[in-house]
Amino acid sequence: MYAASSREALEGARIELETALRGSSAPGTDAVTVGDELLSVAATVNDNRSLRIALADTATAADSRAKVAESVLSGKVSDTTRSAVASAAAREWSSEADLVNGLQSLGCEALLFAAKESGRIDTVEEELFRLAHIVKGDGALEQALSDRTRSAADHFGLLRKLIDGKVTDVTSKLAQFAVSRTDQAPGDSLDELSQLAAASNGRKVAYVTSAGELSADQRTALSAKLADIYGAPVTLHIDIDPALLGGVVVRVGDERIDGSLSGKIATLRRGLR
Repeated sequence: MYAASSREALEGARIELETALRGSSAPGTDAVTVGDELLSVAATVNDNRSLRIALADTATAADSRAKVAESVLSGKVSDTTRSAVASAAAREWSSEADLVNGLQSLGCEALLFAAKESGRIDTVEEELFRLAHIVKGDGALEQALSDRTRSAADHFGLLRKLIDGKVTDVTSKLAQFAVSRTDQAPGDSLDELSQLAAASNGRKVAYVTSAGELSADQRTALSAKLADIYGAPVTLHIDIDPALLGGVVVRVGDERIDGSLSGKIATLRRGLR
């Protein structure tokens, strides 16, 4: 969670970056490059303490921090990426970590912008969700992807076995970022990115666990009912769990709606105590 000053810094940097991407002659193509570069810059800044301080130290003048970014990145990344990092460095971040996280967020959002421009944002959202489901459902795989004694190359090698030739380029790049994070389990990070993809398209994600398969009519009705509740279109991600006996359990953000038979039985039992 960002502190107030960092939220303001991120929002300003986000608006500036999106304006630059929209003004590009090939916004979707350029956004993929910019997103990839921003994630790479974020990793470099995270690993280099002196650079982190130089870019985030508010005791140094904003224009001086921006000049450091311009100097370090000159000739190494696209002009749009260099400008985005310089703009971010010139803003007031509450901590060095917030700056790194902000650059990561900008990188992810640039990639999602590319997916949206190419009409593939729904595909990316679904691919990220399915990949999260696979990783979370395989304890040995998630442990291997989380094992920090293994190299990044090993992590990416495992990931490539899952996704090579099966997902879009944007999904592939976002998935690589997800497994590179040390602050979050890979499955959770992929889930978070799936929700970010939905949000970038003005949608919310409902995680639905059902006792059995839902018909097309049931899916449509549930989606419409949730859209009325949350005031936005809702994407359903559905898992089957026969242990529910009947009905569904729905999670949207931090809210959980238990309409399952097992949930009703548990409620009845609690009332009889």
